[in-house]
Amino acid sequence: MRPLLLIGLGLLSLTMEAGHPELPSQPLPKAPPAGSVRFAIPEEPQRPGDPKAGYDTLVNGDYVSCGVPWSIYRMAFGDAPASRRLPGRRGHNARLSYDVTALKTSRGVEVVTANCLGCHATPTEDGVIIGLGNSALDLTEDFAPFATAAGLLVRDSGELAEWWRWSGRIRAVSPYTRPDTIGVNPADNLAAVLSAHRDPDTLAWSDEPRHELPREAPVPADVPAWWLLRKKHAMFHTGIGRGDHARLMMSASMLCTDSVEEAERIDSTFNDVRAYLTTLRPPRYPYPIDRKLAAEGRELFEAFCSECHGTYGDKESYPNLIIPLEEVGTDPLLWQATAREGLPMVEWFNRSFYGRTARLVPGPGYVAPPLDGIWATAPYLHNGSVPTVEAVLDSRKRPTWWRRSFSQRQFDPVALGWKHQVLSHGKAAETDPSLRKRIYDTTLPGYSNQGHTFGDELSEEQRHAVIEYLKTL
Repeated sequence: MRPLLLIGLGLLSLTMEAGHPELPSQPLPKAPPAGSVRFAIPEEPQRPGDPKAGYDTLVNGDYVSCGVPWSIYRMAFGDAPASRRLPGRRGHNARLSYDVTALKTSRGVEVVTANCLGCHATPTEDGVIIGLGNSALDLTEDFAPFATAAGLLVRDSGELAEWWRWSGRIRAVSPYTRPDTIGVNPADNLAAVLSAHRDPDTLAWSDEPRHELPREAPVPADVPAWWLLRKKHAMFHTGIGRGDHARLMMSASMLCTDSVEEAERIDSTFNDVRAYLTTLRPPRYPYPIDRKLAAEGRELFEAFCSECHGTYGDKESYPNLIIPLEEVGTDPLLWQATAREGLPMVEWFNRSFYGRTARLVPGPGYVAPPLDGIWATAPYLHNGSVPTVEAVLDSRKRPTWWRRSFSQRQFDPVALGWKHQVLSHGKAAETDPSLRKRIYDTTLPGYSNQGHTFGDELSEEQRHAVIEYLKTL
């Protein structure tokens, strides 16, 4: 039932101090391939907001205005454990898990719905880390039958109407938002399906799609950390989200937003949400750091990596570059799904209420992201295909098939990322469905771990130094 509620949002980690030998001279980076042009995304003005009010909206707000009737939710769940609660929540929300919100609909019916934190926060033994994408989220099951069956428990006519509205949306999006791997996020497919079912001028829901739907199998994507937003001129892995970031963020409420008037109400609070997100900072690396080796790594990083990923510390900078596909070489399917197949969604968005202050602009490749808190954000690349930073910097260490344990004590401080099991087979050879969905199979479309081979030019010692420096960001 918990994943069901998450879909209701809108589908949508010890080194010892020691001496190290002198590092050999670092090689110079190779020139980009002929014809490759990096594109710097220009900065655009953002609306000011109140971070305190933004936090309150995020954890208490009714920006997703449909959901499971409260009476049904309480049949299935009791109060959330303390480690899954958040401060500053009011009413029923004070007792609920961080990823769901209780609210009253316009009909006065109490419902519980998933909120943004279902994808953009991670629960740990010590509490919830807001802004860290949930890479253990399991959305692999078909939840439409559960949404339908929940209505059998409803007796009140008002609740029945709210259940019917919510469950209908779930049935519409469910076939397109079901990845086959735990941790994969289908947000792009969700947005495409929701736009197909809405009038761009009025935002009214249509049971029949108004334009072409995306492919059913969602293209895999990893959820970027929210604390990176303060540096970004554009949103999403391809940099397609331009203009008013608050307007782009609040479009995640499209599952339930049925009129321009409701969209305007939600929009009036999301400049505050954006302001709150810009105050987030990554958690500090929790283990000892070899400071001498990290200093050596910083010199290497600034000579070899900073042109794309920026600099850190006293002289912080970030270039906001889109790196063309032919240069970065990573799996092209996510780019293709937005820049080519996603054109109906692009056209719909830019014509709609959301496009009045924001816009979708397909670019030539993928954004080289800021690396603040990179130690905490495994897996890596835009599709989550690489389990450790060590393997990002050495493409020869990337497993073709791998499976992680979802225990919270599976951080690898040497390779910097997830401890994982390298497998000799992919999904097709796995007969146990519960294990199959835990396998990351890089031979499948969209799941490739190729590209970003720039670190292959470094020596093993140089890579270790860069990894030690990355722990300090």
